[in-house]
Formats: sequence, structure tokens, C-alpha cells
Amino acid sequence: MQIQVSGHQVSVTPALRDYVADKFTRIVRHYDHLHDVAVTLSLEKLLHKAEATLHCAAGKTIHADARAADMYAAIDALADKLDRQVKKHKEKLTSHHRDDAREVRHGEVQP
Repeated sequence: MQIQVSGHQVSVTPALRDYVADKFTRIVRHYDHLHDVAVTLSLEKLLHKAEATLHCAAGKTIHADARAADMYAAIDALADKLDRQVKKHKEKLTSHHRDDAREVRHGEVQP
């Protein structure tokens, strides 16, 4: 997965870039079919803002943003939000129906 980190009125240091990459490894661990992520770090008056757009395999785009008093806290909150959204997306893709029950309902019984 490619991670693109950019800053709007904020200089993106190698430490911030490494921190973002470290946080997004947890998201990749939960779902492998992620193509790329565009992370934008910005400053709004007194709050630091982190927002990200994540592109999945099935053409799905996941977007989240977070604000905090500290940039690292904003990145943590952003990673938590994206992690929840990716888990929910993965859960929707998984079929939770039992094959045995479907066969019994439709009269298809296999030996």
C-alpha cells in the first residue's frame, strides 16, 4: 500500500511521515486489499487536523478526518476511525449465511 502524506500550512517532517506509516500498518493488518492512502495534515487556528482518503480493491473509497490539540493525537484518532471503517467494510463483504440452512430452506439436500 502506498501512503502519500502532504501538509497544508504544515511542514511534514520525516518523524510525522514515519508516525503516519506506523499507524497505517495496523489498518493493513486488518484488511489486505488496500491500494493507496492520501493523508493531509493541516492546521486550523488552534486545532491540528488530519484527514485521509483510502482506496480499496472493489472501488470503495473510505474517507475520515480528525481534529485534536496535538498533531500526533489527531493522527491517532484518524487511524482509529479508519480502522473501524475498514473493519465494517470487511464485515459487509463477508457472507454470514450458513450454507446448510440455505440448502434446507430451498429443498436442496446433498448427501
